[in-house]
Parts: sequence; C-alpha cells; structure tokens
Amino acid sequence: MTNDTPNFNGFAQIDARISSRPYEGLVETKVGAGTVVGVRTVRERQAGPTTQPSPRRADTPKQTLNRRHVLLTAIAIADREGLDAVSMRRLASELDAGAMSLYRHVANKDELVTQMVDEVFAEPELPTPGPEGWRAKLELISRRQWELGRRHLWLPRAVSFTRPLLVPNMMAHTEWTLRALDGLGLPMTTRIREALTLHALVVTTALSMADEAEAEHETGVTLTRWRLAQQGRADELLGRGRFPLLAAIPEETVSDLDGLFEYGLARHLDGFAAMLERGSRTRS
Repeated sequence: MTNDTPNFNGFAQIDARISSRPYEGLVETKVGAGTVVGVRTVRERQAGPTTQPSPRRADTPKQTLNRRHVLLTAIAIADREGLDAVSMRRLASELDAGAMSLYRHVANKDELVTQMVDEVFAEPELPTPGPEGWRAKLELISRRQWELGRRHLWLPRAVSFTRPLLVPNMMAHTEWTLRALDGLGLPMTTRIREALTLHALVVTTALSMADEAEAEHETGVTLTRWRLAQQGRADELLGRGRFPLLAAIPEETVSDLDGLFEYGLARHLDGFAAMLERGSRTRS
C-alpha cells in the first residue's frame, strides 16, 4: 500500500489539507443497505482476503464475551473498514467466538448497528450545566458532534431525521441541546427544529468527509493527486476570464471542511440570535 492509499481509521489521515478535531451529538440511526459506506469489497480487491485472527494457544482460555466487548469490536471494524464490513460472522471471527454466542448480546445486525451508535454517543462528556449562555452551549454540542463524526467515519451515514431510535445516549444529547435553550421563551417546536438544524449542519459536512475518504479508498487517488490531474481543465476554464471570482478563490478554502463547518455554525447562530432579538422586541 502506498502513502497515497487512504486509511479509514480516523479522519486525520484523509489528507493533509484537513485539520484534526473530533465530534459528538444528537443523532438518530437509520440502518439499511442503502445507508452505509460500502468499502469491504474494495478493500478485499486491493488487499486480498481478510486476515484471520491469530490462532489461540491451547492453554489460553477464551475471553468471556459481554455486550460492551462485542460493541467495541464492531465499532473498531467499522472505523477501519466501513459499516458494510460489520457482520455477525465477521464479528464472531474477530472475537474468536461462535456466531451463535453473539445472539445472546444482539439480535441481528440492525440491532447491532443501533447499539454501536448508542455506544459511540456515550464517548463524549456532556457538562452540567455547561458553559454560560445559549450560544456557548450550542457551539459546544455542535463541535462535539463534529468531533465524534470525524472519529467514526461511518456514523454520518447511519442517521435519520424521520425515524429516530429511542436509545439513551443519543437521547441524552438531544435533551442536552433542548435544555440549552431554556429561558428563551421558545415553543418546543422551535427548540426541536433548532436542535435538528444544528444536527443537519454537522451531518451534511461530515458526509462530505466520508465521501472523500471513500473516494480515496476506492480509487487510491488522494485529493492532492486528483487536483493535479484536473489542473489542466481548471486552468482552461478559469483562465479565460469568464469566471474571475471563482478564479480568485484560494484552492485550499474549498476543501477545508473544518473551516466550512465553523463558518456554517457561526452564521447559523448569528441568524438564530437575530431571531431571538426580533422576538424580544415584539414581546416588548
């Protein structure tokens, strides 16, 4: 594997253009074949059959399985190879256990993925009561969502706004966000829409990161190499004077997803603050 081959174990290795920060947040899972990053087949074509676990010594007892061990192992597989790589059979092989023994902890893959997401949302600490002021609180929860999505590349593809699953760690994030809006005189409809809008901002940007990592993994072409291959076409389009404003954009700005997230978060919260100010004047 060359240095140009991307690694799915974390966002920090996608490309030198993207700085490292982690995420956490208010998420609702959606499990299904159409919602996951399909990378296992590509990895197998490039690297051959999946390496089997090292044989266990005869005098070494098997580790007793528990639910958290199962979930953490599944999360590690998804972090490395994408959600499609996670299956009950693969998980049993990784744990050196019988496949049937896993069903004492999770009923099927759908439940496994749901519980993986819930386990991931237990990672970040949600301070009580948190920083002073609604804006500082919303910035905190949004950035922790962003950080969490960067650590777990598969996570943004396992969410839904319309079919949220009722699991405690995700619900705790939603509850924390709603509580951050206490005392502003907002109806609950506005508060939940604000929470979902912040979530959408995070997920949309995180999906771009996931897409870039998947593209690099499938093609073996980094973003830097892709740009070099497109340089001639870009010069042709931008060098004729037809798009002078586009030509003036610094190249690194477009791919700076950390910067895009921070910009989107700041402008959204500016607008939310303006809405609160208008409501305050109206009540007065």
